[in-house]
Amino acid sequence: MVDQFLRQPKEQLLAPIAQRLQRVHPTIITLAAFGCGLAAAICAWQQMYWACFGCWLLNRLLDGLDGTVARLSNQQSDLGGYIDILLDVIIYALLPIGLVAGQPTLGNALTAAGLISSFYVNAISWAYLAAILEKRQQGAKAQAAMTSIAMPSGLIEGTETVLFFSLFIALPSHLSLLFQLMTALVVVTIGQRLIWAKRYLREEPRHDH
Repeated sequence: MVDQFLRQPKEQLLAPIAQRLQRVHPTIITLAAFGCGLAAAICAWQQMYWACFGCWLLNRLLDGLDGTVARLSNQQSDLGGYIDILLDVIIYALLPIGLVAGQPTLGNALTAAGLISSFYVNAISWAYLAAILEKRQQGAKAQAAMTSIAMPSGLIEGTETVLFFSLFIALPSHLSLLFQLMTALVVVTIGQRLIWAKRYLREEPRHDH
């Protein structure tokens, strides 16, 4: 919901660090972020919540830094953007699983399954719309976006996901409630994009010969 407003301030904040890392390939930073995300999931499983929180924040820092380094060093690539999104989605699934493994109750397991299922549908909702926007030449390049792809905005985006996952780690005794709340908001986001699609993706005229 607020990602579009925070991208430029985030870029300015990370620029001094990114300038020192211009000799590092952005994909190396992406992989380091993935490693921190895996460590966060393992720490959650072991109920090492402070360590989990630190690894999670480092994962998010590096995830933002790889794009800034790529732009400053002119190393942006479609492959790099693809790997970045793919590894993010894996961590978004593994961290809730790790938290449930550390607090193994039926309620946590069921609500985590619902949350991850909502992520799956949400991913399809934005990825397909992003593909259509690129097809119609209205995507990231046309919008001068700082991201690899452009997608319609929604209630739950990157910033909100970071906040919710931070709450998951900070309040593990309330996982079931927090999982349900985020799932509900993700479902609203899916609905928002469905409404957007119905409004803006008109059927293109067909020319029969």
